[in-house]
Amino acid sequence: MKRSILFWILAVVVTLLSAYYQRVTGPTYPISGKISLANKEIKYKLERSHSSNSNFKVEINVGDADISGNVYWKRFKTDDAWSVVKMEKVEDRLVAEIPPQPPAGKIEYRVELFYNGSSVLIPEEEGVVLRFKDDVPAWFLIPHIILIFLAMVFSTRAGLEYFNPEQNFKKYVNWTLVFLILGGFVFGPIVQFYAFGEWWTGFPFGYDLTDNKTLIALVFWLIAFFKMKKGQNFDKWILVAAIVMFVVFLIPHSLLGSELDYSKMKK
Repeated sequence: MKRSILFWILAVVVTLLSAYYQRVTGPTYPISGKISLANKEIKYKLERSHSSNSNFKVEINVGDADISGNVYWKRFKTDDAWSVVKMEKVEDRLVAEIPPQPPAGKIEYRVELFYNGSSVLIPEEEGVVLRFKDDVPAWFLIPHIILIFLAMVFSTRAGLEYFNPEQNFKKYVNWTLVFLILGGFVFGPIVQFYAFGEWWTGFPFGYDLTDNKTLIALVFWLIAFFKMKKGQNFDKWILVAAIVMFVVFLIPHSLLGSELDYSKMKK
């Protein structure tokens, strides 16, 4: 197998694995597990992201008509009293609905199931935090995802080129920058504006790690690009930029993302 083909395969595999890791470790990935009640195992999946245009529906498949439940919820980081919503039986499921919050608004919620004098909390340790967002048109969201994915693929491929005896960095570096700028600084802010009403919440305006990590990646790739243009020990800078991009890509998406401050809302 030619070295170039091997490097491309490695670049795609590394990108896919890092994207999967980023997704499943992120704060919007559903929490799932299982508990025991009424001598039976009940599996659950609790969402942590939902559209602000509809009620949030909590569903647990209990498979037993004698099991009942409540959902407890309140606005996140507030002194609100817990609201209680009785779950309704729908076939084998228990279902409850929570009213939507404004974009970037968060709630904390838990489920309690009851059977024959016994009860169990889901999750057992602490409540689930769910963030609401407005819907993003597919013609902005899909290009954003594709472009960021391509930026990571070409960044990794550029880094692997460091180990090629016959190095040819230029096209990989150029395309990395093109995809990173388009995906992270053109379509990225558009997606964020549709979802949360803000174009940019990273430095110097905020602490959004999604914005800040993209900015850090761009800074390193710009340094590598200009070093390459000047021919100044650029191969090591390209390798460093690729490593930074890889580390940045592992940081969970939406970590320290947009969050509505309820204390600043008008009563």
